[in-house]
Amino acid sequence: MSRPETGAPNGVPLLQTSELTKHFSVRRGALGWDTGLVRAVDSISFTIDAATTLGLVGESGCGKTTTSRLILGLERPTAGSIRFEGKDVAALGRDDGRFYRRSVQAVFQDPYASLDPRMRVGSIVAEPLVINTDLDAAARRRRVAELLDLVGLPERSATLYPHEFSGGQRQRIAIARALALAPKLVVLDEPVSALDVSIRAQILNLLRDLQQRLGVSYLFIAHDLAAVAHMSHTIAVMYLGKIVEWGDAEAVALAPQHPYTKALFAAALPIDLDTPREEVVLTGEVPSPLDPPSGCRFHPRCPFAMPHCAREEPALRTQMGRLVACHLY
Repeated sequence: MSRPETGAPNGVPLLQTSELTKHFSVRRGALGWDTGLVRAVDSISFTIDAATTLGLVGESGCGKTTTSRLILGLERPTAGSIRFEGKDVAALGRDDGRFYRRSVQAVFQDPYASLDPRMRVGSIVAEPLVINTDLDAAARRRRVAELLDLVGLPERSATLYPHEFSGGQRQRIAIARALALAPKLVVLDEPVSALDVSIRAQILNLLRDLQQRLGVSYLFIAHDLAAVAHMSHTIAVMYLGKIVEWGDAEAVALAPQHPYTKALFAAALPIDLDTPREEVVLTGEVPSPLDPPSGCRFHPRCPFAMPHCAREEPALRTQMGRLVACHLY
């Protein structure tokens, strides 16, 4: 399994979260009283270095998308912090806040919904430049042509509308728009899940090539575990708002340690046919984040659960070169 080359470390992570938390109040009834909290993201910490990719995986509802929305500033954290190039994002002033928003862009899941069907592609790609820069019309046209070429589309694409392109081509347009302001971090939220299987590898290879050429970092969120392992330098595995395993992508994919990670990769297509995998079969459904289990949140479904797993929440501890939150270790 090959992975992209890492950028040179500079001592300070590009992005660092510390005990990042997001809880949502649930209101029900005629009076709209609070009846509980959805613990969407519950005290998670991770880092993303320059020119590297962090893959974030887990079942639907585990908190991956909420995490991405916190990073993008679309949600405010309930607790914890996000630091960008060493600076606390919550404490940024007006100019630094504008720089952060320019430096962190996103590519979303559905290329059909993320592009305005009434705008020509040139205007779509140029929109961030119109809002955030002082470039004149001629300079914007040159930048748009450069971006379209960067993602493998001809210059004449600028005159066409989104409906005149295939799904893969539309996602290339979305990537071009995300790169318009030369961001340092791009959040990729299921960027290939809406595409035909035959097109997915092309988009993933494009993203890898762009990372090597531009030095951009990615937060890569996906259900396709093989794609995450292929794209990422590190992988974080989430379950019910918690990170249960975090470490080198190849180590996590080929030799997972947490029972939940083992179950995820056992249910996926094999990444390495020569490496035997431990089969872990899960029972039951994911508990509600309104009322997560006590102790280890995974214990009701874990085939290795012990009595104290229901009482004591495991901390992330070093195990075989990565962090694992499990009482087995």
